[in-house]
Formats: sequence, structure tokens, C-alpha cells
Amino acid sequence: HTIEETKIGIALAKETGANVDTVRLGCLLHDIGKVVEGEEGSHVEIGVQLLKKYRIPQNVIDCVEQHHEDIPFTSNESMLVYISDAISGARPGARYENYEEYVKRLTKLEDIAKSYKPVREAYAIQAGREVRVILNPDDSSDEDVIVLSHTIKERVQKEMTYPGTVTVTVIREKRAVDVAK
Repeated sequence: HTIEETKIGIALAKETGANVDTVRLGCLLHDIGKVVEGEEGSHVEIGVQLLKKYRIPQNVIDCVEQHHEDIPFTSNESMLVYISDAISGARPGARYENYEEYVKRLTKLEDIAKSYKPVREAYAIQAGREVRVILNPDDSSDEDVIVLSHTIKERVQKEMTYPGTVTVTVIREKRAVDVAK
């Protein structure tokens, strides 16, 4: 993820006229706090302390400190590190998940949803950050939509490991289409 993020960051910096070296170092070091064990604080706080200890330039430290958008960006370079991290981290399998594990996770998400009787189809979308569940309208009620979305969410939380959040969207709809000629 870090190498891909760095490539994206360099390209964005060149495109926008930002300082390429600052963005390169910011991208490479943005998660450096994750490698330190036994320290108190978030990986961002630990990373900032580590970079200060080794006298890394303040503009690079700012990029690391601001890469989660917790504090306002103080430079274009900080914003580009944040954007590069978001782009790289959002792609399927970016966070230490190989392709097979990614496919298994999406399949499991769909299988959980499909295991309930009124479900006609289920689709994992947005790299598994959402599951769309289509109910058979003749076999379900409006109340089933609410109950099922909660039930599926609870089961996903209990049985699965996933990055971020998973939105469960349950759809029950009846359509009638007629074409006038």
C-alpha cells in the first residue's frame, strides 16, 4: 500500500506543482508509527514523535500528522499525502489482503445475506464496503426490510473481519412497466 501510495503521491505532486520530495517522504513515512511497539498513542502521534526525534523536516512531519484529516491541512503537500493514502487504501486488497482473501470476504458477505428466505439476490459492492440485498416483494413485507438489514448487520459484525465499515442496504420493490405506442 505504501509504495503504491507513494507512486500516486509523486504523480499528483508533479501534476499540481507541489514539492515532490516532501510528498514522496510524507507518503513513505505516513504510517511509520505502526512499526513502533509498546508506545502509547495513535500511530500518527507515535510517528510524529519518531520523526521529530530523528529531525525529519517539519513539512514532512506535517504530512504525516495530517494524513488522517484529523487536523486541517497546512500545505498542498499534506493534502496530497492524504489523497494518495485514501486512493491507495480504498482499492480492493490494499491493506494486506491478498486477492483470494478478498474474494472469500465478498463471497461470505453475499452468502450471509442470501441465507435468509425472502432474499432473492445479494451483491457485495464498493470493494465489500456495502452489501445490497434484493428481497422478493411477494414473500416479504416492509417490516422485513428493517428487520433483515439489522439481522444481516449483526451477523456480519459477529462472523466477519473487514476493514472499515460495511453498509447493509435491503431493497424490496415491486415495479410495473408498460410502454405506450
